[in-house]
Amino acid sequence: MSVASYPSLRQSEARERAELLTVRSYEVRLDLREAETAETFGSVTTVRFESAGGRTFVDVKAVAVHAVRLDGQPLDPAAVEHGRLALDVPAGEHELVVDAAMPYRNDGEGMHRHRDPADGRTYLYVMSFMDAAPSVWACFDQPDLKAPYTMHVTAPDGWTVVGNAPATAPSSDDGAWSLGPTQPLSTYFVTLVAGPYHVLRDEHDGIGLGLSSRQALAPHLDKDADELFTLTRQCFDEFHRLFGIRYPFGEYHQAFVPEFNAGAMENPGCVTFRDQLVFDTRVTRGVRISRASTVAHEMAHQWFGNIVTPVWWDDLWLNESFAEYMGNRLTADVTQYDDAWEQVAWARRQWGLTADARPSTHPVAGNGAADAQAALQNFDGISYAKGSSVLKQLCTRLGDDVFFAGVVDHLTTHRFGNATMHDLFASWERAGAGDLADVVDQWLRTAGADVVRLDRAAGVLHRTAPADHPAERTHRFDLAVLRGGEVATSTVTLADAATPLDGAAPPDDAAVVLDPWEQSWGVYVPDAVTLGALRDELPRVTDPLLRAAAWNNVKSGYRQLAVDPDLVVDLAVAALPAHDTDGHTRPWLLGEVVPAASPGAAERLLGAALELTASAEPAGELQLSAFRTAVLLCRDPDRLRGWLAQAPDGVEVDLDVRWRLLVQLATLGAVDVPELDAELAREVSSVAHLGHVTALASLPTEQAKERAWRLFTGADDAANHDVDAAGQGFWRDGQAELVRPYVERYVADLPATADVRAGWLLALAARAFFPRTMADDDALARLRELRDGDALVPAVRRAVADQVSDLEHRLAVRRAFPKPPSRPLPGPGAS
Repeated sequence: MSVASYPSLRQSEARERAELLTVRSYEVRLDLREAETAETFGSVTTVRFESAGGRTFVDVKAVAVHAVRLDGQPLDPAAVEHGRLALDVPAGEHELVVDAAMPYRNDGEGMHRHRDPADGRTYLYVMSFMDAAPSVWACFDQPDLKAPYTMHVTAPDGWTVVGNAPATAPSSDDGAWSLGPTQPLSTYFVTLVAGPYHVLRDEHDGIGLGLSSRQALAPHLDKDADELFTLTRQCFDEFHRLFGIRYPFGEYHQAFVPEFNAGAMENPGCVTFRDQLVFDTRVTRGVRISRASTVAHEMAHQWFGNIVTPVWWDDLWLNESFAEYMGNRLTADVTQYDDAWEQVAWARRQWGLTADARPSTHPVAGNGAADAQAALQNFDGISYAKGSSVLKQLCTRLGDDVFFAGVVDHLTTHRFGNATMHDLFASWERAGAGDLADVVDQWLRTAGADVVRLDRAAGVLHRTAPADHPAERTHRFDLAVLRGGEVATSTVTLADAATPLDGAAPPDDAAVVLDPWEQSWGVYVPDAVTLGALRDELPRVTDPLLRAAAWNNVKSGYRQLAVDPDLVVDLAVAALPAHDTDGHTRPWLLGEVVPAASPGAAERLLGAALELTASAEPAGELQLSAFRTAVLLCRDPDRLRGWLAQAPDGVEVDLDVRWRLLVQLATLGAVDVPELDAELAREVSSVAHLGHVTALASLPTEQAKERAWRLFTGADDAANHDVDAAGQGFWRDGQAELVRPYVERYVADLPATADVRAGWLLALAARAFFPRTMADDDALARLRELRDGDALVPAVRRAVADQVSDLEHRLAVRRAFPKPPSRPLPGPGAS
């Protein structure tokens, strides 16, 4: 049975099992000696548990089960059905042994196997998140059945093994690496990283530190090691200061692993990161800030998530919102990246607000996660960005002393156990926070975001809660008034639907930016005077957070159909948002705004991007960001080829820049497959490999589209990152007639992908290959039928529903601001 065929654990089943069982320990033996050639590996699990007596089940997602013994007595291995082994045990202590063959996977879950295209070496890592753990070892797979782990791993000669506890190298006795026993862990925290990894070690405050990456990235990890170790030391010191609780998981290893789905995973003692965070091409400061905040985020989890873990996935925000807030805060407070909140404004704010505006919005807390797969879809901008914003507001309201006293009480009371939101708020109230019911009810239990508008003539701010999510939230934030290059601020409190500004009313010709320091959570819509004034004021803004907030006001207004696309283009020409050096604004600006604007918008923006590329400091952040924008806007193959040979002064044509140019040439049909293959052969790396996949899918030919489609359907096996890269290249502006038949094929083929995929990749493929450039009424009608029908599993339906909502918005913009001549609307391009 494929891993795609197993049922996802329901919350009701988890409750019943938790009432019945106490898990004492796991001992897991893994045989990875044939990892380079075999399709399976040996897994022998010994789990010791106590039962209150009755029927239950253990999760086993094996290719084959060789033997099962319960309390020394054999059970029929054929009793394992649909990934579960039913057990009926009397009250008391028990020992279960399961000997199985488990699958190597290439979807970023379970035991993921990667063969590096750069040198052919094989690398493994375990991602046991959500439903994936039972495809590595037999277990009671739910967050609230924690237990210590001991692991024994037999690996090929020359390999290194790291995991949740310090590893002891093989002795002559058994040839196995030994790890543990660990502190009590939830199943989804258990990891293993094995292969010929390049490993660096250090120490800080009695804690052993480690870094590892593929050998192909070794020189780049060496180059970044000082920064990474320094970030780690700084964060340990600050977390120890804030919490007064020592890090309890032994060594702290940070493993950069290939083809990772998430940014990182907080496994105690061995955090895994996607290895694109080891930089082998030039990156901007924004990307480095993102890496630093990710390091701090995962370290925050070592306390909030790993010491105390949510009982079930409906409280996942207790992990992610807290780690998001603390990660950003520590990055800004104690590392070299004191401008981290600017990066948050560019990278996270609209991600959360967009998720909160879709029909699929959900509360931050108590998000209705009926099963594990449903919960996976709620790892979104609401659980991260919105939840973080609410915690930031709460910390401001309580003050650090009460806020952290409550956190420490929570971590101490439930140490190495599980807890709920109510437990956390009880801790804050014991620490002196007072009644926090308003925070829970209005901010955490109620979905949606208030819309705030300035009525300049009346001198009033209007607050409107979503009609389907009514709330009585109180907002407190600043106003920034921009006039003649000067900035004045004042503070307002919105407790009612209409709040007079009194003495804070702005001048008639000034631009007003609502909540410039992002002190609250809302959709802030700029008025017409502000939009006109920003064309002059935005180029004068020097405060980076104010600049980002002004653009967030514009983006929110655009989402509310209150800002004409032509006006957005005017603003971008006047002040290209290249300060968003990580590129989060580019897909919105180029993929949504430009196609909805008047003819000539792309050319105007290209001119602005080239002007900034020429005028910005050579080799500086703004220059690189502006040039990337120019590449995406350029439709002249000769110019693109000229840049391949010689980019503008200061821009290095490294692998990243080279493949951005090649992908754009492929989109225009100005390069063929042999040339792309030859480019890949020049320097094989992960950057080049994924660029090659995207470029091939971008070619405007039937053969290219059919080849990419086979990756989507699973007809051709491909790793998770390859599927995503092909999807990013498939739907391209100017190729509407070529790809139009694939709208119907998407509707027909998407349901069956659930038969060949599971977990993260299932929804990722649905999003990557969604027909985002086909925003016309006929395509939308078919996609709505797919969304509303019963052919899709819940995780895929959610992904489709979100994409349909975004497509509906693009059409709504076109209707609200019609621009002749009519033309197909492309979707977001690569960033």
